Amino acid sequence: MNKDPLLVLLVEDDMDLAATVADYLALEEIDCDHAYNGQAGIEAATNNRYDVVLLDLALPNVDGLTVCQTLRRSGVNCPVLMLTARDTLSDKVAGFEAGTDDYLVKPFAFEELVVRIRALVRRKTGWDQNLTVGDLQIDFNERKAKRVGRALRLTPTGWTLLETLARNSPSVVTREQLERAVWGDDVPDSNSLKVHLYKLRRQVQRPHESKLLHTVSGAGFALRES
Repeated sequence: MNKDPLLVLLVEDDMDLAATVADYLALEEIDCDHAYNGQAGIEAATNNRYDVVLLDLALPNVDGLTVCQTLRRSGVNCPVLMLTARDTLSDKVAGFEAGTDDYLVKPFAFEELVVRIRALVRRKTGWDQNLTVGDLQIDFNERKAKRVGRALRLTPTGWTLLETLARNSPSVVTREQLERAVWGDDVPDSNSLKVHLYKLRRQVQRPHESKLLHTVSGAGFALRES
């Protein structure tokens, strides 16, 4: 039985480029939806499941960085490949901090675009089973985690927090995302998340171990190497 073709979302305001990209991807058996501005991209990515989002940085209505940040805060964790004419280090850093997984500078070869799409899909598929952050190993199927051979003793709430942080790693996860992951719309008092994160941090980080669970001031929390 043949596998279903990959489905990507292209958020791009250049109609000619978008049509050309879609035609080329079709030759590679990759289906492509198109959104012509940032707001349309947010709506499409939120309401559908895509293997990869191809996101132009310079968009009308809502720019690419804001689109990416909005998707991550909404819990959309499919890989994002940023397409941009800007190739400075500061632009790339801003993109990665917003939650971008990879960068491709315009003009680009379509062959490279396809290679990067497939690489991001392979990486995401691997994350669906196991993930390593520094010396922390997480097995999503078994719902277990260990650090340098030391098994983490996690409550159900602690596991949900760790899984949410891990599946978005190294991006920042907002307080609201974590609260939704654990309690849905029935969020308890404001100290509950703080207490559970404190317990999780004690499990993830023992004295003399490198810091992996970070508080990002004004933004949220992230699971990543220092």
